Parts: sequence; structure tokens; C-alpha cells
Amino acid sequence: MATEQLTEPAPSHDAVTASNQPAGSKIGWKRKLAAYVALTKPRIIELLLITTLPTMFLAQRGLPSVWLMLGVLIGGALSAGSANAFNCYFDRDIDRLMKRTQRRPLVTGEISEREALVFAWALAIISTVVLWLVANILTAALSVGAILLYVVLYTLILKRRTDQNIVWGGVAGCMPVLIGWAAVTNDLSWEPLILFLVIFLWTPAHYWPLSVKYMADYDRADVPMLSVTNGEGSVALQSVIYAWATVVGSLLLVPVAPMGWIYTGAAIASGAWFIYEAHRLYAGVVRRNDKSNPMRVFHLSILYLTILFIAVGVDAVAYLPLG
Repeated sequence: MATEQLTEPAPSHDAVTASNQPAGSKIGWKRKLAAYVALTKPRIIELLLITTLPTMFLAQRGLPSVWLMLGVLIGGALSAGSANAFNCYFDRDIDRLMKRTQRRPLVTGEISEREALVFAWALAIISTVVLWLVANILTAALSVGAILLYVVLYTLILKRRTDQNIVWGGVAGCMPVLIGWAAVTNDLSWEPLILFLVIFLWTPAHYWPLSVKYMADYDRADVPMLSVTNGEGSVALQSVIYAWATVVGSLLLVPVAPMGWIYTGAAIASGAWFIYEAHRLYAGVVRRNDKSNPMRVFHLSILYLTILFIAVGVDAVAYLPLG
């Protein structure tokens, strides 16, 4: 459901050894289970759930039922896991060429292609049923839409064709806020659409700096990330533009929701920090000095989004009006 937002560790000796095994060869059940979990990219799922739960608080203007929250989080995690598993299946050829993805189970041979497809389809079906049962058909439909956006729009259409892949493909990563809102209200309104916009604008400023670190990987795999097609300078400039756009977008929620002091203060403070670091990256690239640290912006962007959405949830529960 989300774009490939979090880096993966470099391949270990065991992973490299495993890559020489026939796909689907017999391994211990613990290792097999770990391989299936890895196929879902759990670190990406964590970030998706961070945006879902606070949106549910905002929709409820308080705490939704425990069963609804638990059901949506489980259904959302299964849905995201399905999209990520499909992504691993379709990207298995280029994953073999990139150092950061050489530990993925389809590359190491711990999961066969057939097993990966069956697993991805099973998660898609189960997640749809879960979200329909615990919430409503709109929530389930949005989840299916998120899977299709990530697998079809991003993975199959955009990723290998344009350096804007992460921009429009990032729409899939915005869907959890719509899913969380619809689960509570069985409807959509301006508030989740603004949060959708925030994540949409945040994604390029978050992911493009990471792509600088793995520029050689993407170049080797012939994936046209902006860092490959236009260089680090373009990434730094675009990070500044999108950081500003993200923060401005986040402030639109204040009059619309409306939001109180908690969210407003957090959005301004964390947003100012995000913008400052993006400008610092750009200045470092222009001056070619040691302040050019794309990974600093990458990690900070995760912290920024986490703070912003925690503030959404806290503000909804402990609302302190501005006026």
C-alpha cells in the first residue's frame, strides 16, 4: 500500500548463500515463517498504521471502539502485506540486481514464485473480508483500491518508466487515512482528503533523499529514480519544494477540522524543522560540503510524519480550541 519508503539492510552471508538454493527448497519452518513475514515488508506497514489510527480518532472525535480499531489495524496490515508481497513478486528481477533488496525471500530462494503469489492473493482476500466485516464495504473497497494502486499503478506501470514514479505511485501510501476515516464514519469528507494530500506531498521529500544513497542500485537495475535521471541537486531542490508544500498542506487541517492548540503547535514546530533540514540539504549540495546528508532528511521525514499524526490523534481526544 505504500511506496518503498524504508531502507532494508545489506545482504548477510547467510542470505547470499541462500540465494544459491533452488526457489522454494526445503528450509526450517521458523525460517520459512520469517521469509513470509519479510515478504510483507513489515517496517513499511508500521508507518502505514501510524497514519491510520490517529485518523480514526479524528473521525470519532475521541476513541472508537477497541474492536473496530483492532480490526482495521489487522485488516490494514494484511492489505499492505498483500500489496508488498505482490510488489516483491513483480520486482524479483530487479531485486536481484540491487544490494539493498538482495535479502528479499524471492531472491534468496526461501519463497518460491508460486508461494509468493498464493500468499499475496490470500492476504488480499482475507484483508478485504476482515475490513468489510469489522467496518463496512467502503472501507474494504478503499483497501482493494490501495492494493491495485501500489501493484498496478506504481509497480507495473510507473516504477520502470518515469522518474515521477514515487510521486504518483505514492498515492497508494496515502490510502490508509481514507480507510481509517471510512471505517469510523462510512463516508469521506474534507478532513481525510487533507491528510491524504499531506502524505502525498510528503512522499517525494521523504523517499527521493533515500534514492540518493541507493543511486548506484537504481542505475544498475535501470529504474529511473530522480537521483539517477537528474542527480542529487534536483533531489535536494525538489525536497525543499515538497517539504514546504507538505507543511502548508498540514496547516489546511486547522480551520477545516477544526484542530486545536496541540495539533497546530506540533504542525508548525515539526514542520519548521522539516523545512529547515530540507534547506540544509539543498545548501550542502549547492556548496558541496559535508552538510549534504540526504539520509538525515529521510529519517527526519519519518519522525516528522509520526509527530504530526500523533498530534492529530491527541488533539482529537484532548481538544484545546484556538479561540
